[in-house]
Amino acid sequence: MKKFLRAVALGLFMWSCTPVSEDSSVTTFYLIRHAEKDRSEGVGKDPQLTENGLKRAQRWAEVLGLEPLDAVYSTDYQRTRQTAAPAAMANGLEITLYEPNAFDAKAWIAQHKGQRVLIVGHSNTTPMLVNKLLAEERFSDINDSINGNLYVVTVIGETVGVELLSVE
Repeated sequence: MKKFLRAVALGLFMWSCTPVSEDSSVTTFYLIRHAEKDRSEGVGKDPQLTENGLKRAQRWAEVLGLEPLDAVYSTDYQRTRQTAAPAAMANGLEITLYEPNAFDAKAWIAQHKGQRVLIVGHSNTTPMLVNKLLAEERFSDINDSINGNLYVVTVIGETVGVELLSVE
C-alpha cells in the first residue's frame, strides 16, 4: 500500500509540474470498481461490502484524499455506495447516483471541467466508462476477483490520457 501511495503522490506531483496554458484546465476522473462484496449464499443481487471491502473503501478515501474531490458518483447498489462513502464524507460531499448506460462522456467532461471526480462502478461498467472518456476501446472488463484497479483519466483541452494503477 505504501508503494501505491508513493506512486499516486509522485504522479500527482509530476502532473502539477506539467506546464498548462492559462486557458486550459485539468479535469481528473478517478474510476474504481466497488470494494470486496459479500459473496455469502442468500445475500441476493445487492450485497454489502465485507469487512475487507470496508477497509479498502477507507483506503481509497485516504489515497484519493491526497487531492480534494469535487464530486463523487456511484451506481445505485449498496456495494458501490459503501465504497464511495468514505471519500465523499472526507470531502464533505453527497454521493450522486448515475446510470452507466446513460453515461455521456463529452457532457461529463464539460460539466466537470477543472474538477476532480470519483466514479465508483462495477467490473464491467468501470472499464466501459474509461473507454467512453478516452473515446476508444482500450480496456476490457475487470476480472470479478479484482477490486484494486484505479483508472486515472486526465483531460486537458482536447487531450485525454489514462493511467491504470493496481493495488491488491
